[in-house]
Amino acid sequence: MRTPDALSLSSKRIEQIMQKRRRFKHTTTLEERLAKEAKQLREEAGLLPPGPVRDGLLRRARQDETASHMTEWLNSRGLQPPRG
Repeated sequence: MRTPDALSLSSKRIEQIMQKRRRFKHTTTLEERLAKEAKQLREEAGLLPPGPVRDGLLRRARQDETASHMTEWLNSRGLQPPRG
């Protein structure tokens, strides 16, 4: 049989596990946020001398731009589900 302390600990643990995720609505689309971040990263990279830090910022900017294009493509009306 469990002691009262064991019961209170398990209920505390359950409470931690069951915490609700904080949610919020974005005011801009994912594509807009990615484009803004890519622009900011390119501006930061433009202020740096050539080197690994600058290359890393430019790489992240390209990744953001690629992700933006991919989400646009995935959300496009022209994309059809596979037939089978």
